[in-house]
Formats: sequence, structure tokens, C-alpha cells
Amino acid sequence: MRGKITVAAALAAVISFVLAPSAASARGELVAVTNGYPAGTIVVRQSERRLYLMVGNGEAIRYPVGVGRRGMQWTGTVAVDGKYVEPAWSAPASIRKDYSKFPAVIPGGSPQNPMGVAALTLSGGGQYAIHGTNQPNLIGGFISHGCIRMYNADITDLYGRVGVGTPVVVTR
Repeated sequence: MRGKITVAAALAAVISFVLAPSAASARGELVAVTNGYPAGTIVVRQSERRLYLMVGNGEAIRYPVGVGRRGMQWTGTVAVDGKYVEPAWSAPASIRKDYSKFPAVIPGGSPQNPMGVAALTLSGGGQYAIHGTNQPNLIGGFISHGCIRMYNADITDLYGRVGVGTPVVVTR
């Protein structure tokens, strides 16, 4: 298979190259931070409904996010274990229980797909991700079953800045 590349791999490479942002062109807001997290770490502060990408020198790029509803939030340290453009979505059992009308799989790119334009899946044995959304009006709220939702433009920006293995710290 030498010399062959999948469409998904080619699309991911193009997005990474074309959209590879610099701190000066951030979609989020560059803010001062006073914490001990190293550059490249993603920190999600659920109480603020904000995601911070630490860039070093006491600065971070801050993005608004939607976080888990009451009883569906979690905390801990995990890592990005996958990067996907226009991912298909299959509701986990916990969501299917509440929303039995969902189809088994919603294809990537569908306007009904809650994953939006891109997703960063997280390690730790759960079914959580940082992803875009098909409901941007819900960003800033307690709205998910544990995933971190971002505006599609913001997840595209973050996607170009981080790689598999990026540490993610989720706090209250």
C-alpha cells in the first residue's frame, strides 16, 4: 500500500496545513493565566464553561465551551487519543436510553450530527470528546452528557494546534 493515502488522512493533512494557526491568529482570546500547566496542555474549567490551551509565558488561548449537565460532569486528567474530521456519531447507551429516537449512526457532515466539524477523542475509558456542535446556541451552557462542545470554528482552530497525546485536564 505504499504511496496510497486515504481520503480521511488527506483531508486531515490539508486541514492541519491550511488551518495551522499561530497564536496571533487565534479564534479564541489570548489571556494571562497563573497556573502551573505546561504549554500545550488543554485545561477545561467547567464552572467557567471555558477551555484554555496553554501557550506558555503565562498565556493561554481561551475558548467558550458547553459542558456536562448536572450529574454528567467529570473531572480528571486524560489525553487526546484521536483526531477526526467530520466524524460519524453513534449515541452511547447512556444517551440512547434518554433519546431512543436517534438513529444507530449519524453520518459525519450531517446537519443532525452533534459532533460538528471535528472531534478530539479523549482517553480514560469513557466515551468523551472535545468536539464541534450542530447547536451553537448552546455553547456557554451545561448541555452535554459529559463531552466538551465548542463552536465549529473554535474546534477547527484547536484541532490545528494540538496532536494525539496532548494532555487534557478537566476541573470543576
